[in-house]
Amino acid sequence: MSFPEILLIAIGLSMDAFAVSLGASAAQRDMGGRAAFRLSFHFGLFQFMMPVLGWALGATVVAYVAAFDHWIAFGLLSIVGVRMIRAGFDHQVTAWRGDPSRGWTLVILSVATSIDALAVGLTLAMLGTAIWYPSVVIGIVAGGLSFMGIRLGSRLGRTFGKRMEIAGGVLLLGIGLRILYLHLGG
Repeated sequence: MSFPEILLIAIGLSMDAFAVSLGASAAQRDMGGRAAFRLSFHFGLFQFMMPVLGWALGATVVAYVAAFDHWIAFGLLSIVGVRMIRAGFDHQVTAWRGDPSRGWTLVILSVATSIDALAVGLTLAMLGTAIWYPSVVIGIVAGGLSFMGIRLGSRLGRTFGKRMEIAGGVLLLGIGLRILYLHLGG
């Protein structure tokens, strides 16, 4: 597999992480440097690990997970998206009680944005492609695009305020619905 092919796969896989980073930082407004690093690092790390995991599991376990992985991603993104929308309409509540780059919120977002990379790992195993080089490229691209999304989202959040929380929540729901659409009939 050539570098341009791997790069295109990496960019495609990173779009969910970019969008979630954009929405999370827009809702948080002033995400500091450490938080931005943690979020983008974890998105990149999970995007790196999932293809490796899919490649290692091969056809045995992935066949069982593939039947419902899209429902898991949809559910996780919906939970966070609905919370953001609710917070956008209620001026007393914030979508993130704390920092979205910590704790279970970070884990949920990292898994939800990288679960499709598991299938890519399985595909690479079936093609007989070595996994380490593509996984490293995927992880670096995801981390970099996530960081860009965080920076852009914090600017939008400062400019548009609570409306960005609503937009970010709708964006997460849209990503979840797109995942369902692609897996169920797309």
